Amino acid sequence: MALGNGTCYKPMKATSNGVFQGDTPLDFALPLAILQICLVVALTRALAFVLRPMRQPRVIAEIVGGILLGPSALGRNHEYLNTLFPVKSLTVLDTLANLGLLFFLFLVGLELDPKALKRTGKKAFAIAMAGIGLPFIMGIGTSVVLRGTISKGVSGPPFLVFMGVALSITAFPVLARILAELKLLTTDVGRMAMSAAAVNDIAAWILLALAIALSGTGSPLVSLWVLLCGAGFVIACVVILPRVFAMMAQRCPDGEPVDEIYVCATLCCVLAAGFVTDTIGIHALFGAFVVGILVPKEGAFAGALVEKVEDLVSGLFLPLYFVSSGLKTNVATIHGAQSWGLLVLVIVTACFGKIVGTVVVSLLCKMPFQEALAIGFLMNTKGLVELIVLNIGRDRKVLNEETFSILVLMAIFTTFITTPIVMAVYKPAKRESKTEYKHRTFERQDPSDQFRLLACFHSSRNIPGLINLIEASRGTEKRQGLCVYALHLMELSERPSAILMVHKARKNGLPFWNKIQQSDSSNQVVVAFEAFRQLSRVVIRPMTAISAIHGMHEDICESADRKRAAMIILPFHKHQRVDGTLETTRIEFRSVNRRVLERATCSVAILVDRGFGGSTHVAASNVSSSITMLFFGGKDDREALAYGARMAEHPGISLTVMRYVAGQNSSGEISTVDLNDGPDSSRISDGEYLAEFRKRIREDGSIKYEEKVVNNPVETAESIRGFSKCNLFLVGRSPEGPVAACLSAKIECSELGSVGNFLTSPEFVTSASVLVVQQYSTEKRLTPRHSTMSSGKVAELPVGEMEEGKMEV
Repeated sequence: MALGNGTCYKPMKATSNGVFQGDTPLDFALPLAILQICLVVALTRALAFVLRPMRQPRVIAEIVGGILLGPSALGRNHEYLNTLFPVKSLTVLDTLANLGLLFFLFLVGLELDPKALKRTGKKAFAIAMAGIGLPFIMGIGTSVVLRGTISKGVSGPPFLVFMGVALSITAFPVLARILAELKLLTTDVGRMAMSAAAVNDIAAWILLALAIALSGTGSPLVSLWVLLCGAGFVIACVVILPRVFAMMAQRCPDGEPVDEIYVCATLCCVLAAGFVTDTIGIHALFGAFVVGILVPKEGAFAGALVEKVEDLVSGLFLPLYFVSSGLKTNVATIHGAQSWGLLVLVIVTACFGKIVGTVVVSLLCKMPFQEALAIGFLMNTKGLVELIVLNIGRDRKVLNEETFSILVLMAIFTTFITTPIVMAVYKPAKRESKTEYKHRTFERQDPSDQFRLLACFHSSRNIPGLINLIEASRGTEKRQGLCVYALHLMELSERPSAILMVHKARKNGLPFWNKIQQSDSSNQVVVAFEAFRQLSRVVIRPMTAISAIHGMHEDICESADRKRAAMIILPFHKHQRVDGTLETTRIEFRSVNRRVLERATCSVAILVDRGFGGSTHVAASNVSSSITMLFFGGKDDREALAYGARMAEHPGISLTVMRYVAGQNSSGEISTVDLNDGPDSSRISDGEYLAEFRKRIREDGSIKYEEKVVNNPVETAESIRGFSKCNLFLVGRSPEGPVAACLSAKIECSELGSVGNFLTSPEFVTSASVLVVQQYSTEKRLTPRHSTMSSGKVAELPVGEMEEGKMEV
């Protein structure tokens, strides 16, 4: 095998016979490739973990990891380089890397919606053109300086175009990831930046095709033929492929698994398109990208393709491209004042052209200066596409080693500074004054006012119980009704399908790019809420929060404050198994719930769902549920009682209120001393509230009130077990008084309180769900020794569009 330097190497065999037969595994292609993949993945994931506190996108860690493995750092040790990355293995490495990149570019195209580009506003289009035009011109100017210094002898026109493209690119997937991390996806800044970046991305690929065509070694006529054949290929794909894919999508009904033959046919089509474009002389990546764009985005077909391809490609094969690029990057070639000065020049030129061009046009479009500046820095984001451009230029000998290294460092620097600078210059949370509203609890003087709930859910598993709880909370028709904000909590993962995640945020309940089809039947969330709104008078406004687990509570609390919610309903972090026991869904959800309880500025309830109302939504006329409210005393119990009283207004619900009082002959296990150090006014308030409550229920046959005098915890537990056949227990999180304090000696989940822990313990056998309520209080809650605490930027639609698409009857 002859490489570019003229040296001949013996081709590597695929597999070895093993060390016991005298073979060294690293001398064979397969075991060496396995070791390379493991090393690259381990290093890049470790770097991503280190950079996570700085909120850097994973592409930074992958580029830096590739450079560290190359001659710039570890590769200075020639023994290491010749052992793990010998020259004879680079062909296999590059082939695997480009194969992974081929399918990754197919995914990138799959995440771009051409219909959305047609509806790009004039502002976004103008910003995109400014973000391309000025840096492209400045890149050409910079190329003149580089040709006179470190890039002497390179071909003029291709070098000019490559430099212009390298400085004008905006990394669309990386930008989406940064916007999601900063919780700016659906702010004005986020929407404008995403729209402009999508246009920029398409324009960059067109310019790159031009640069590749010009970089050929033949006559100008050859370059013309390359461009014409490339255009013909695109036209043929646009005419033929959408019809083929539409036929496949029609044969893949929603809710059913996609037939394997269609997935296989599509992937073969990607490979065939790559072969055609490589034969033309553009690059195999173009064919894959075009095919991805033409796949229909509606229905289950596109999602199935992403699910089957993404993890393998992005997790294993794509990192090889970064190490392949890192092996070509040698920072040591940048030496001397001239080279470092040129690096500074390239960085300044890239930032100045992109930022100034974007800011000036944004200001001309009458955008605020802070937003214009934020968009300027966001549009300056580089990423994988930048690396592709540079590698193609390096392979075609348009960029020499030193110029290549300078441009790679420029890409790292511009992307690295994006997040901290945008956080510094654009702070929408600080520009908005804190929302002031009085109805932050259910316990209020005028219960006829409209109640606002923020109902949160993680997956479709939470929806049946949540919808049946909302149905039970409707109240009487004489009132102003119930307004529910259904908040879908989506974790911001490290998977690169950031754009698909944005689509979900914008289409979940309220379509953003496709307003003709107002319900996506493949989305179980939309189907469930659509069915519910048709059967009820409740106003439902779906929302989506996309954030990392550690910041999810901020989204919940800020959404509740902005929507003036009286209560937040959270799903418990455990779900019921078939045998009736509770199994942890994800332990991280518990920390989210606990942080919301600590920081929410309204009441909070946690629903332990054991199938409340069944596995589907029950129509109002068929509702028949019994609810038991266990009252021990304190503001949390009063809040739970107020909520229960509203539920009892539903004609299909009966409420039993059981108040527990310590007896005069109580044993030492129940002390008559108040363990919660609560003020006497709290106990007085309990009496006054209960007296008022009993007056109201005299005319309501659906509410039953009882008092039970208990002398020890055993009597209390036996009394509660008598209600185990009800459908729902309603309790306060931090009940006051001696009875509740001694009910449970062991607190497994502090967010449920002592009574909630008893009701969810294995010793208490029941099929009833449990709703644990905490009333909002300005006082700081403490955690007693044998009881519970007594004390972003949601990716949602603009207000105008939310009002347009709200679900109400």
